Amino acid sequence: MHYEGDIYRPPSEAYSLLIQVTIGCAHNKCTFCNMYKAKRFRVRQPEEILADLREARMIYRRVGRIFLCDGDAMCLATGKLLPILQAIRELFPECERVGIYARAKDILRKSEDELAELAAGGLGICYIGAESGSEEVLRQICKGETAAELIAAVHKVEEAGIQASVTFISGLGGRERMEEHAVATGRMIGEMNASYTGLLTLMLDPIAPLWQDVQEGRFQLLSARDVLQETWLMLDNTREARHTVFRSNHASNYLSLRGNLPEDRERMMTQLVRAMQDERLLKDERFRML
Repeated sequence: MHYEGDIYRPPSEAYSLLIQVTIGCAHNKCTFCNMYKAKRFRVRQPEEILADLREARMIYRRVGRIFLCDGDAMCLATGKLLPILQAIRELFPECERVGIYARAKDILRKSEDELAELAAGGLGICYIGAESGSEEVLRQICKGETAAELIAAVHKVEEAGIQASVTFISGLGGRERMEEHAVATGRMIGEMNASYTGLLTLMLDPIAPLWQDVQEGRFQLLSARDVLQETWLMLDNTREARHTVFRSNHASNYLSLRGNLPEDRERMMTQLVRAMQDERLLKDERFRML
């Protein structure tokens, strides 16, 4: 197996076979992210990918899930992704699901027929970093995608039979845009109705460009209590949600929340109120490690 640089995958892919299809991230401009700053984007050669798959077949008796790395492997043309999925079907007939990171624009560039082909080929879930529902926050972090594009991409991929797992980040608006970020994100969650919604909490590495803004006073990080208040407001604005599995139990989160929207909204909001009243319920900073 050959890997280049640090490898990242969603928490739910912890036990998946990781196959590097692209190196780095084609966008790689988000100011909060340090994951791919040390890599120059490129697409791996098909024979390299197939060699890794064959080697993995020799090593592992059973592979239930496979995740295609790096940052946005969905940017590959459908004609390049389908042979990879076909090889997975042939080599790992027991594989139940293939997952991939995807940017909204990558999804929107593909036709409905192409997405349907990918679904039929075994692609079962796309992980999409929406980050915020606020247009201004998206602009400030250099996301390169609009709220409308993010919502449209989730609807399009879900309609093709591929589940969407969408991630947002608490604190991404800083103190200045805390309320705006919370309200707009809650409304976006309700409008998207993705299969899965995840909420992380902003943690910055000095390599991330946003860190310099923090150091120079242009961006103010939220306190633990601020994050709880923001999350409460976010959930309060998800009232249009029809059904999404909601998780805020990442290592970065101060308080673990698990439930489905809309039915568990009030319970999770009550948990947040209790934690604001008793901060002993919060995770110690020593354990908020990525």
